[in-house]
Order: sequence, then structure tokens, then C-alpha cells
Amino acid sequence: MSRSSCLVFLVLLSLSWVPQAPAATPLSPSSEECLDCHGSVHAGIVADWKRSRHAAITPKAAMQVEGLGLKLSSKQVPEALLNTSVGCAECHTLRPEAHADSFEHNGYKIHTVVSPDDCAVCHAVEREQYAANIMSAAHGNLADNALYNDLERTILGTAEIQQNRAHFTPPDAATRADGCYYCHGTRLVLAGVEKRATDVGELEFPVIKGWPNQGVGRVNLDGSRGACTSCHTRHHFSIEMARKPYTCKECHAGPDVPAYKVYETSKHGNLFAAMGSQWNYDHVPWTVGEDFGAPTCAACHISLVVTGDGAVLGRRTHQMSDRLPQRIFGLIYAHSQPKSPNTTLIRNKGGLPLPTDLDGTPAAGFLVDAKEAATRRDTMRSTCRACHGTAWVRGHFERLDGVVAATNAQVRGATRIMQTIWEKGYAQGPGSGGSPFDEAIERRWSDAWLMYANCIRFSSAMAGGGDYGVFQEGRYHLNQAIMEMGDWLKAQDGAGTEKR
Repeated sequence: MSRSSCLVFLVLLSLSWVPQAPAATPLSPSSEECLDCHGSVHAGIVADWKRSRHAAITPKAAMQVEGLGLKLSSKQVPEALLNTSVGCAECHTLRPEAHADSFEHNGYKIHTVVSPDDCAVCHAVEREQYAANIMSAAHGNLADNALYNDLERTILGTAEIQQNRAHFTPPDAATRADGCYYCHGTRLVLAGVEKRATDVGELEFPVIKGWPNQGVGRVNLDGSRGACTSCHTRHHFSIEMARKPYTCKECHAGPDVPAYKVYETSKHGNLFAAMGSQWNYDHVPWTVGEDFGAPTCAACHISLVVTGDGAVLGRRTHQMSDRLPQRIFGLIYAHSQPKSPNTTLIRNKGGLPLPTDLDGTPAAGFLVDAKEAATRRDTMRSTCRACHGTAWVRGHFERLDGVVAATNAQVRGATRIMQTIWEKGYAQGPGSGGSPFDEAIERRWSDAWLMYANCIRFSSAMAGGGDYGVFQEGRYHLNQAIMEMGDWLKAQDGAGTEKR
């Protein structure tokens, strides 16, 4: 064949070749039927799902991923689910007998609320870890603690003036769901059924009290606790979303837990704001220095983080606290992490459901010991050392320990004043059957530890939040609250206020 003939042949061959699009991931007939209607009725939901990893891969293919990139942790997945994408029916028809909200819908048993126990079919390890996470028990830890209920009542309740004092009636369910339980999670209860007119005729649907809610400790209609969608918002269920700090911001904005505000003003937050658009948030494992250049919340607390040569710095965890030696959220003092996610089990020496006594002594039998705390701290330090030298890391944690000790001492000073006020009868505290939260002077006391001491600790723990540790709800305000409490006590003594 001549050179010119060869060229003509190659041109003709190239014109005849048409690139083939990758084969679409198989979709189950039941999910296809769901999409036929919901593609127009709920276009946003369907569009999110189509962009998701669930739509793009089958469980069987996901299970064949080798090494650290494996995302499907279950060793076995039901045969019926293996070879199609994870669509509508695969989640909303699972285990119908377990869900109190299951209902007949176009020939299928559907449940509205997908729970962690449904997700566990493919993500068993993550489900088990999350169950050990204090977040999973967040609803009960608030709802079933009488002392916290009392604080909640004075925050969310309706104030009425009786005998020249403000009295607070307990908040109604809607207020609670819109307030504290937005993050802590509501308890879902099947309240009956209702008929609605739809484009395909009249259909019957369950009525669920407490819904909608995506709180971390939501009590579901199958008895499970938690909502995976708190972080992996439906129906995209994005790893990227869970790794960005905006997701954590939803519940950790402060001033009692000002993690996002502190992060935003820290060097880490500055790096994220300036350079974060260049990072890869979807890669598993997450490689420090390649995929990202500064930690987000997930890098320190959750994600599988590795070095450039593949060395594991922190294994993926959904327990969250297993990288944390201390709970810097003071109740009323900073303390070691609880052993159980169910903190309603805790009792201090005074019998109160608190992790410390009012003098700061920890309820040690309910908290992790020094050995476990050291292990958790070492795990966190290994992530820090990926970007910082040993001396920097050591100095940071030594400084944090000093801040925790100092703020606990300041809170102890505020508490001594409060105890004196109670002893003298100037306010009615728990020792005399009263509430420790429903008088103005008691609110200044709770400000000291619930707002200001917490803010100082978060600022220190997160490698510097600028002014958050000083003037922005930090040391200035903590000491001002203590001064005001001291002056208030002195004024009462001077006025000769009678005991109640």
C-alpha cells in the first residue's frame, strides 16, 4: 500500500470510529418506577441523587475496591441489592417490618424516614462507630436529664411574672423541635395517617410527629438513633459536603460551642478560605499535602487521613470522640470524655447528672481513664505532625492543658460565689429544691461556664481563634461575669436581704 493510500485508509478508519459512552449503572425496576413519578414531582431530590455516588456504582462494584479507598464496609450485602445502583427503592423499602411509618404506596411498602440501621446494610462499620458516638445519644442526653431539662425550660420556655419574679413554663413540642432538638434530634412518633390529593389520585400517607428533622440524635421509627443525613445531606450523600466545615457549622456556631466561628478566624480557617477551592474533598483516603493543605473539622475528627507515601495518620471514624481526650464543653467544668455515649448514666458525688461535682471533682467512674485519654491524644497529635514539627505540637497541647486548668479555676471561683448566694438564701438553688438556672444571677453564673469558658477553650484547642479567646466572648467577659456576681453578692449582703 502506498503512503498516500495508507493515509486515506487511516482517515476513513478514524471517521468510522465513534467513542462509546460508559455503560450506565443498572437501575432496579422498582427504583425506575419511583423515578417515573418523582422525577417531575420532586425534581430537586432526583437531580441530587443522579449526581450522587449511589447512582453511579453498584454495591458489588464498591465491594471490589481494594485498600484504603474502600468505602463500603459491610462484608456482605443482600443478593437483591448487589447489582443495581442504590436508588429510591433500595433505601425506602428496606426492612419495612422494622419501620413504624411503613405504608402501602403504589404496590410497595415504603417508609419515609431512612435510618442508620438502613444505611448499615452497606455501611456496617460506620453505623457501629456512630452508635458509640455521643452524638447518637444527643436526644436522650438532653431529654432524659432533669437538670438539662431545667436549663432548656429557662431558655425555650415562656416567661410569666408571678410574685414579681419570672417563671418559665416548659416549651411546647414545636418550640423544642425548632430549638435545642434541631441539632439534638427529635423523637419521631407515628401519629396516624392522612389522605392527600395527588396528581395520580388520592393517596394515604403517615403522619409523623417530630418530622422533619435531621438532628444527630434523632430517635427513628425503627428504634435506631441518629441521622446520617446530619452530615451527608440527602439525596447526594456527599463526602465532600461532610468534609467541609459548613456542615459542622450548622450546629457548632456558638457561643456555647463556637467551633466554626473560631475555625473561621484561625490560621487553618484562613487557609481554607484562601486555598480551599483548589483542594480535592472527594478522594479516599484523604492525602494531606496533596488533596488538602490545612485541616477542616473532618480531617481532625473523622476522615481517613494519610501522608503522601500512604502512611495512615488517622483512620476513618464515625465515633468522633476517639480522637479527643477531653470534653472541653464545660458541664460545668472541662473533663475527660464520657465512657458511654449515654451521659444520663452519669452521677457526680452529689447525685446530680453531671460529669463533675460543683467543686470540679470529676465523676471518674463514668469517664475515660488517663491511659485511654493519652491514646486519643496521640491519635490527634499524629495528624497535627503532618504539617507541624514536634516542638510546635507539644507546645500547642501544653498550652491547651494550661488553658483548661485556668478556665476550670475561674469557673470554680464563679461557682463558689454562686454557692454562697444559694447558702445565704439570696437565690433558690438545687440544695433547697429550686432551679439553678431561673434567676438572673444564676444566668450570669451559667454564662461564665456555658459561654465564656467554653469559648476560651475552643479558641485554644483549635490553634487560635484570634479575639475569641479574649474580647469576643472570651476572658474579658468571663472575668466581668465573675466581678458582677461578686458585686451582686456584696450588694445583697449590704442590703440585709432576708432569706427566703
